[in-house]
Amino acid sequence: MTAANTIRAACLGIALLLCWSPRAQGNIYRYVDKNGVLHFTNVKTDPKYTLYLRGSRKAPSEYIKDYGAAILEASKRFKVELPLIKAVIKAESNFDHEAVSKKGAKGLMQLMPRTADEMDVGDALDPKENIMGGTRYLGLMLKRFKNDKVLALAAYNAGPGIVESYNGVPPFPETEAFVKKVMKYYKSYSTGNK
Repeated sequence: MTAANTIRAACLGIALLLCWSPRAQGNIYRYVDKNGVLHFTNVKTDPKYTLYLRGSRKAPSEYIKDYGAAILEASKRFKVELPLIKAVIKAESNFDHEAVSKKGAKGLMQLMPRTADEMDVGDALDPKENIMGGTRYLGLMLKRFKNDKVLALAAYNAGPGIVESYNGVPPFPETEAFVKKVMKYYKSYSTGNK
């Protein structure tokens, strides 16, 4: 058996084991380094990892239950509406606390490293810390833009300086789509839909 076949067999064995195990819930990511060595992880901490095996996922409504206490605490502490926090989490990560974007944003509310540092978030992949930091930042954006949700969301996505320089939502497709998506989810969560 060649080395490549041995590696393939080992990977297949791991994949089958993970599929069979009732505890296998999360995704498995992998990348091949410059030496041809395969690396696997269940937490995508680097964009070089690609999805290898998709685990079973709960519905967002189930995650809302899991994170409900943290969302409620953050809402009260930073005076941000519950439906708005849920809407941002849904739009940013679809309630995947292990989400990492190509730009390096992490966790439920997709905090960039600098924002996480500014909001005193030690581990952006920790659901409670991420919710607290993301909600604190969202609350600051709401205050800065006089509770205008659209401008606060645009600032959450593109940065407050950009929003101020355009005197409104910047004409960036990503930001425009983000604001529209969050507002759609916000209306849904405000009417009690999950």
